[in-house]
Amino acid sequence: MIEYSKLKKKLNIENMNGEAEELAYLTHYLHNHANGISDSFKQRAEDYFTKINETQHIAEDSGIQALLPIQWDIPFPSPQNPEFTFIDLFAGIGGFRIPMQELGGKCVFSSEFNYHAQRAYELNFGEVPFGDITIMNTDIVPDHDILCAGFPCQPFSISGKMRGFEDTRGTLIYHVFEIIEKRKPKVVLLENVKHLVYHDKKRTLKTIIKHLEELDYVVSSQVLNASDFGVPQNRERIIIIGHKNKKFDFSKLKKKPKPVLKDFLDKQNSFEFLDEPYTILKEQKKQASGLIFAGYRNKAIRKAGVRPGTEHLSRVHKQPNRIYSTEGVHPALPSQETSGRFWIWHEDKVRKLTIQECYRIMGFPDNFKLIYNRGELYKQIGNSVAIQMIKALIEQIKQQLLKK
Repeated sequence: MIEYSKLKKKLNIENMNGEAEELAYLTHYLHNHANGISDSFKQRAEDYFTKINETQHIAEDSGIQALLPIQWDIPFPSPQNPEFTFIDLFAGIGGFRIPMQELGGKCVFSSEFNYHAQRAYELNFGEVPFGDITIMNTDIVPDHDILCAGFPCQPFSISGKMRGFEDTRGTLIYHVFEIIEKRKPKVVLLENVKHLVYHDKKRTLKTIIKHLEELDYVVSSQVLNASDFGVPQNRERIIIIGHKNKKFDFSKLKKKPKPVLKDFLDKQNSFEFLDEPYTILKEQKKQASGLIFAGYRNKAIRKAGVRPGTEHLSRVHKQPNRIYSTEGVHPALPSQETSGRFWIWHEDKVRKLTIQECYRIMGFPDNFKLIYNRGELYKQIGNSVAIQMIKALIEQIKQQLLKK
């Protein structure tokens, strides 16, 4: 039995540019060779293995079978006896996959466009996701129980005319619908930013729901906040759930008291303290969201058109200038802030959140492996999902929609 870490070294997976698709076929086959759904990946995987084995001499036998079974020495292996299957579309760095696997799910297909996210995904799950969903042959997607997609919100070209596929053609969600129509999963789980609720005068969300209904799904949706599920982050997201027969009941989700940021921080690290003038407010009031605005960097800001006294809380005064107390929760980590300028007031000092703390307040375990590119790390965590919130959803999906 060969260890995956030794195999990936021979395959040079760390430098997979140019061969990512072939590695996606190979790693998907290795993960699924025993569950009867690997036919979609087998031929391409065998062809690629034969080619590289001629030069790398990975196995004495020229056939891929000589590798099986693989010893998965990775941080997050699949469960030994899975209870359900799922696919991970727009997979990012695996925010859906970690809680899915913890609750007995077996991932049978993953797709992610970004190269750096693909690297992080492979590093933690031993699988290279397939790439651009817009040019991917959806016939290779196996049957599955749950379809997960944290899809990007693209403007619909003619949103609001309610023409099903015509209203979504040319957008990324269209390709998700195409897979749903082809594979008919029991459950569809979609996630997006809160703004989707209001996008295009609320017509975009209505179009998505209507099309799921046209595909014979009973649909429910709700905005959830990660801070209600055990992570100290005010992160609101729209969740859309479809099932063939039943309506998902969001009221049964198990919520928790809002935690405080200070309980999630590193005790020791190479902290970066703010070395420029700043103002800390004498009175710091906790907002209903759990945020405590502690102060701000003394930088020139735009004040025109802003209500007096709210300059440092307005939308024109962006996050990198704000300072929040660790006695409350943290604002949502955005994907656009690739310098990690998340300033916190902690133990009478102002410092940045460390990259490890950013991953922790999104719910990622401390053994999650990080790639060596700090800008991409901040981007990846800002694009991810709060793991504890997804876990609470999957617990109830299993109970309400998958239980026989």
